Amino acid sequence: MKMDSILAHDRVFVGVKASSKKQLLHLIAGHCARSLKLDPKKVLAGLLEREALVSTGVGSGVATPHVRLHEIDTVTGFFFRLETPVDFDAVDDAKVCLVFALLTPFDAGAEHLKALAQVSRTLRLPQIRKRLLAAPDADACRIILCSDIAASSTKPTRQLQT
Repeated sequence: MKMDSILAHDRVFVGVKASSKKQLLHLIAGHCARSLKLDPKKVLAGLLEREALVSTGVGSGVATPHVRLHEIDTVTGFFFRLETPVDFDAVDDAKVCLVFALLTPFDAGAEHLKALAQVSRTLRLPQIRKRLLAAPDADACRIILCSDIAASSTKPTRQLQT
């Protein structure tokens, strides 16, 4: 799954201000709901339910909140770069400043996992994170996320069995 197929130009936000994880999830739910014409309370409930299982703060300043919804029919991503990092209960206890939210159809099991894997592989690359933090605007962030470097660096590799 290619990043540019799930991340539209109008779904990248920089300079996002939030003082807590809860406030950030409210903001994310609001942006996602407005963009996809969904009920923001339902999006927020799904995000909070997922966070209650285990934090999606994956480390290195990155979070990947995600939710599966009956009301949508395509995998959709949203990227947020925070103005000031927030505590997100990340696995490494680092504050989060790069957030990729993923909304997928409820019955899209394989698609959901492929999209989440693509996002995770992209954002675990230190050079991508560094470029995202230095990018001047939302367009530059999307170009970085959808770049050939990000795509070629994120292909799974196989090890030969001997």
